[in-house]
Amino acid sequence: MIVRKSDKQGVLIAIEGIDGAGKTTQAERLAVALTSAGHSVLRTKEPTDSKWGRQLRASAVSGRLNAADELELFLKDRQEHVRTVLKPAIDAGQIVIVDRYYFSTVAYQGVRGLDPQEILSRNEVFAPKPDLLVLLEVDAKVGLQRIRLRGDKANTFEQEANLRAAGRIFAQLDLPYLMRIDGALLPEDITSSVLDVLYDGPLASEPRPVHCEQGRAMINSELFGLIGSKG
Repeated sequence: MIVRKSDKQGVLIAIEGIDGAGKTTQAERLAVALTSAGHSVLRTKEPTDSKWGRQLRASAVSGRLNAADELELFLKDRQEHVRTVLKPAIDAGQIVIVDRYYFSTVAYQGVRGLDPQEILSRNEVFAPKPDLLVLLEVDAKVGLQRIRLRGDKANTFEQEANLRAAGRIFAQLDLPYLMRIDGALLPEDITSSVLDVLYDGPLASEPRPVHCEQGRAMINSELFGLIGSKG
């Protein structure tokens, strides 16, 4: 397989949604599909495995840190992630798929009482905006059911009231690079629709794989807004 290399900047795709929305599944499926199409793809996630990320995971289990302290950990973890992983990969022309990004911080720390707009602004100072933000929308009950089915124990964030509140904050996002999609659809249909939007927008100059022609009707162009632009 020949991997196409580009002199252009890479593409950043963020996959977001409440817990149990299917983010990791879609990140994996998109990475496989885009790699198979000849692209150089990097899949990553947040929180990372840095010391900041490990502290955040411990906090999610124990609930001991207050919202402001957790936010500072998220910012430190993300700053390191941007500096050492995201920006180098984007500068190298790769397609970067991040499983959770700063929009999760906006939603979940917003649930804990911090100002979502202030959180967004603090992140946008240093974190590159995605070329495509895929927001998987599912009901909180569905998310919790999926968490249980995969055998995971719900952490302090993964309670129905918290997930509903986070979902409401996600629903308020109004960004030109945002694509909303029903996370209850079949995983393959979601992937097909996301690929379709990618090849209409950020990857418009690239040959469109045949499978991207499927499922076009599932996405309303208004949900993506100004395709491929950075607001």
